Amino acid sequence: MEKVFDSNDFPARDALSAWEKATADAVMPTSPKLIGTDVFRGWLSTMPLGAVQLSAMAYSSYLTRRTPRLIRASDPEILAVGLTNSGTHVIEQHRHRAALQPGQLLLFESSRPFETYADGGNTLIQFPRALLPLPAGHVDRLICRPFPGDQGLGRLLADFLIHLTDDGPTYTSHDAARLGTLGLDLVTATLAHFLEREDDVPCDSRQRVLYLRITSFIERHLGDATLDAAEIAAAHHISVRSLHRLFQQHGVTVRSWVRGRRLERCRRDLADPSKRHVPIHAIATHWGYPQADVFSRAFRAHTGMSPSAFRDGSCAAGGR
Repeated sequence: MEKVFDSNDFPARDALSAWEKATADAVMPTSPKLIGTDVFRGWLSTMPLGAVQLSAMAYSSYLTRRTPRLIRASDPEILAVGLTNSGTHVIEQHRHRAALQPGQLLLFESSRPFETYADGGNTLIQFPRALLPLPAGHVDRLICRPFPGDQGLGRLLADFLIHLTDDGPTYTSHDAARLGTLGLDLVTATLAHFLEREDDVPCDSRQRVLYLRITSFIERHLGDATLDAAEIAAAHHISVRSLHRLFQQHGVTVRSWVRGRRLERCRRDLADPSKRHVPIHAIATHWGYPQADVFSRAFRAHTGMSPSAFRDGSCAAGGR
């Protein structure tokens, strides 16, 4: 993520006009107006992902409009899905009005006028409308219609946006196009689900989304020591053979992926000073390793160190 605007970098009288320019360049041109205050506070960070872009932002109370005049002057012809992170957001577009709660998702577009009252924070994924492989007339039915980000595919999309924002510094430029494709796949699958048109989603997109759904399921059940391929496959209504084939397409086996994620969670907790008081065996058991000797061998093979030596080294490094 690259920060492209911070109100602290401008005199108070110039902050709103600077925000207007920054959002016009990074998202789309709009006309903002302060509500209940004379000073604008906010920030905006962006991450280009090929033809897709991720934006994270926060702002004080303001009203923004995208007018017919602004559309005639500049229309990038994009669709955007916003995840409300905090605060109050009310938007009107396409003859609909939505009052969003934190955790909800909403689709809007650049080619129709809209008006938004906003105070809080938002994460946005935007992309050219032409890239969405769903019939335009059907997509229009979802514009300015909130949908949940805490269940099903909505949750998967919301988690993807949050993790991408939080983990942005760990990604390289080579990851950008792949992540953009995954983001568009998730948006497509989520919208198709709410339209009940899953068959419109291209086969390769469905496969990539299925892989994300399965890995997300595994992440939520890492602490279950009995988790195996049969249970994972059954939870997603596919055969065990299809599950193994799907993971092979990503260059891993189901067992190695689960083992790697468990060991990474253990490594993270052992390096956390706030968990110094938690016994090693308790951490291992929490992440699906109830047998101490099995965990110790696996952890040494993964890191080259015993769990106790790794924890001691991490705490000593943190104390310097």
